[in-house]
This record gives sequence, C-alpha cells and structure tokens, in this order.
Amino acid sequence: MRIDILTLFPELLESPFEASILKRAIQSGKASVHFHNLRDYSQNKQKQVDDYPFGGGAGMVMMVEPIDRCIQTLKKERDYDAVIYLTPDGETLNQQNANRFSTLENIILLCGHYKGVDQRVRDQLISHEISIGDFVLSGGELAAAVFCDSIIRLIPGVLGDESSALTDSFQDGLLAPPIYTRPANYKGWEVPEILASGNTPKVEAWREEQALERTKKLRPDLLE
Repeated sequence: MRIDILTLFPELLESPFEASILKRAIQSGKASVHFHNLRDYSQNKQKQVDDYPFGGGAGMVMMVEPIDRCIQTLKKERDYDAVIYLTPDGETLNQQNANRFSTLENIILLCGHYKGVDQRVRDQLISHEISIGDFVLSGGELAAAVFCDSIIRLIPGVLGDESSALTDSFQDGLLAPPIYTRPANYKGWEVPEILASGNTPKVEAWREEQALERTKKLRPDLLE
C-alpha cells in the first residue's frame, strides 16, 4: 500500500511513522507513506496556499490551485483508488471503513487547515470524506495519522499474529471481551477461573457472552 499525504505541516506527521507497528510496516515494504508540502505547489512567490472567503466571514480558506496541482502531479505517476479529505463533517471512520480502505493499493490523503478547503476541491477532486469524530482539530494531520494507523495495521503480515486484528472491538459489531494475563491472583484480584480451565469451547463461549454484555452496557447503540 502507498499513502500520499498532502499537508501544510509535514513535520507534524513524521514521528508517528517512525516507531512501533507503522515503522515496521514501512521497513518491511508492506506500506509506504509520503508527505507532500502543498506550499511547494503554489505559484505565488510567497508560497500562498490560503485566501479570504468570497462573501466575507471569519477565517481563511485553502485555495484550490495548489491542491489540484499536487493531486494532478501524483496522478501522472500512478492510479489512485481513493482521494480522501480528512474533515469533521465527513463520514465517521469506523472499523468497517478501515477494513475496506486497508485493501486498497494507492491512497491520497488531504489534510485541511483554517476554515477548510475551497468547495471546488471537495466537488471535483475528492472521492471520500472521512471524519475521526464530531470535534474540530487545528488541522487534518493528526486525523491522517489516526486513519493510517487504523488501516496499515490490517494489512496482512503487519501484525505479528494476523488473527489478532480479527478479534478487535467492532470487527463483529461487538466490543472485545475482558482480557487478562499473569499473575492469576494479584492483591486478591483474581482472573476468572474459566480462563485457566483449559476448556477452549467454554472459554470461547464465555468470551462471546462477555463481549455481548460489555456492548450492552457500554455501547448499546452498536446493537440497534
């Protein structure tokens, strides 16, 4: 998978990809992530990428031209399966979306700033609009990092145990059940006996029951 990220602040994005699972995925060649500074695609001497909104109003708007020039330059090199704009008013990112996007080969991510991008960008250049939640960030970089983490970890071979991702919360519409590790008794806080019983069918049945109960209690909306 190749991910090209269009941003005004590439330095905000570097560190998440230099550690842990994302770093291993890149080093192994299973994923590649490239940052593109939109200021490099401005034809203005001041490298201007934003301007005042037509009709007045507070804030600045990212201009269509630098974004279009960057996207068209990338599209001359390869075909893209999705051009995604990270925006608070987009479709909420969920596990099903992450599963779907993780199967794509080439993706462009556009990080917004200021009051957002010229609407013509959204109308003409974007194939998907994704939000990581009903709140506003200073820019789309952190959202882009979250998006990348959610899909790269699903690429076969990225996680040490490929079955691990299949048992995550939301994969089957439920929250994950409680999990425990050694010691079995710590300060009198004991692990449920069933988990140490060695009876795999009963353990799986217990986990399914617990997953359903946790979902009913914490996220009943998932069961609607």
